[in-house]
Amino acid sequence: MSWGTLMSITVLVILMIAYEWPKMKQYSAKEKGAFIVLTLFGYVLGVLLIFFPEMPGPTQLVDKLFKPLGKMLE
Repeated sequence: MSWGTLMSITVLVILMIAYEWPKMKQYSAKEKGAFIVLTLFGYVLGVLLIFFPEMPGPTQLVDKLFKPLGKMLE
């Protein structure tokens, strides 16, 4: 099941890049780089969530980082 989902996400990311890249001819290299980095970040996050569905979310990370700061400010 998870390998089929992984292949589906991979194909969707490849199709998304293939569709958007020709439209980005007028954009600078920095903007193209940002597009690739954000797309790969989303892809990696999706793959991690497929194989580790109990992974903590971003709100739990923020809570863990800022809870000591909140206690110090009280």
